[in-house]
Amino acid sequence: MNSREAIKLSLDMGDMVGLMYLEDMTDEELMQRPDPACNHINWQIGHLISSEHQVIEGVAPGSMPALPEGFAERYTPETSKSDDASAFDSKETLLALHRQMRAATLAALEKQTDESLDAETPESMRGYAPNVGAAFNLHGNHWLMHAGQWAVLRRKLGRPPLF
Repeated sequence: MNSREAIKLSLDMGDMVGLMYLEDMTDEELMQRPDPACNHINWQIGHLISSEHQVIEGVAPGSMPALPEGFAERYTPETSKSDDASAFDSKETLLALHRQMRAATLAALEKQTDESLDAETPESMRGYAPNVGAAFNLHGNHWLMHAGQWAVLRRKLGRPPLF
């Protein structure tokens, strides 16, 4: 196994767990917060999409399709406080956009070499992704981190554990 294949496994695991947790949740449920101090799930998904777009575009310029107009502005730390469902995208829109971004991430990953994965990231990323390989790898883990909150909300909603 090479490094690109290992990173793809991480991305695939984040997708498998995250998407299974979201599969049977409704748009209304995605607006709920696992705890009052947490962000609602809809915002978290938008945040994950925006983050992936920003980071991968930062290490592989020109590789990511543009986000829809106004998307990044709907999913900022400031908007995370809003419970107005009309200010956010539907589950269907979010998941379609996630699939589009993830396909672009995987295509960009496939073009990397061991040497390019070892290259330093832009200065602004080095605190959380010191090299290009880490920048790609973090997105599977990022989904898993947020999925932990989704598991709590699922239990709160009376759903059995999936794993």
